Amino acid sequence: MDYALVCAVALIASSLTFFSGFGLGTLLMPAFAAFFPLEIAIAATAVVHFANNLFKLVLTVKSAHARTLLGFLPAAVVAALFGAWFLSSLGHAPPLTTYTLGDTERTVSPVKAAIALVILFFSIIEFLPAFDRLAFDKKWLPAGGAISGFFGGLSGHQGALRAAFLIRCGLTKEQFIATGVVCSCVVDFSRLGVYSLQVRSSHEHIPWGLVAAASAAALIGTLAGSRLVHKVTIRTVRVVVAVGLGLFALALGAGLV
Repeated sequence: MDYALVCAVALIASSLTFFSGFGLGTLLMPAFAAFFPLEIAIAATAVVHFANNLFKLVLTVKSAHARTLLGFLPAAVVAALFGAWFLSSLGHAPPLTTYTLGDTERTVSPVKAAIALVILFFSIIEFLPAFDRLAFDKKWLPAGGAISGFFGGLSGHQGALRAAFLIRCGLTKEQFIATGVVCSCVVDFSRLGVYSLQVRSSHEHIPWGLVAAASAAALIGTLAGSRLVHKVTIRTVRVVVAVGLGLFALALGAGLV
């Protein structure tokens, strides 16, 4: 069951994220979280996300815009490390509350509450028409790197905010996609180092077999997405992602997953 669900989500989400710039980590993390602790789910998702981005990097790296990367990446890397560390700090905090649902005791931990709020925030803004027009001047690139990097390190949600800051940099479509892929790869690499230390200290284990299968499914989805790019609107993708995010955020915040 875990292989079927996680691989199916990886396949579908990666096909969508090829042109939307976000969605793989957003949808895949809840699938992992259905079978593993949240910290392991985030780490496993980051590995699949990184592997998929490396594949996209090979396809697009020649179009990356160096000046934009220099303005965005330094702050993004530092903030990603801090976000990943903050996730670890929340993981060692005592539960906020516990309650009984049926015959099962449910626990609402600080890390689940924090991630739920982050995810719920992103689900809400996806429904706002104003978010489609949200963009920032190039002088705000370092701030954009810091904001998207922090949320990337905390929960893996970085794509939507990164796009909002990169969209007004005067980039071509190819440069926009490639620059976003490079940024995502570097942030993923940065946070994976912190996640590995967290996993070791928790005595948990990343399900490498499942991660490998999900990575293969995501690769296939990326190839499929490159052919579907002209047939699906980004707005449709965002609405689907937003609904799923909202439902998962409510379940996570209530301690149901």
